[in-house]
Amino acid sequence: MAAAKIKKGDKVVVLSGKDKGQTGTVSKVMPKEGKLIVDGVNIATRHRKPDQANPQGGIDRFAAAMPICKVALADPKDGKPTRVRFEQQDGKKVRVAVKSGETIDG
Repeated sequence: MAAAKIKKGDKVVVLSGKDKGQTGTVSKVMPKEGKLIVDGVNIATRHRKPDQANPQGGIDRFAAAMPICKVALADPKDGKPTRVRFEQQDGKKVRVAVKSGETIDG
């Protein structure tokens, strides 16, 4: 399996779909399913009937999972989408933004 280019806590930009252009922070990555959850993006609603735990019922809103291919890492320099490459720096493998050359983790 390829190395993870997007990790929990990364700032990403949505490339396509109803939330195109929005940015958010990754809260969960599911590499086996090829999906991730971004805070504040891809909000889904669920209508809940009243029950003992929630006697009021109502509408639940939550961030739903979306495919990893629909997001790109935000460049640390200007916040625009960028690709990621790996480099060796001081004997450590680090992620580097292709667009600006800035190290992402480091």
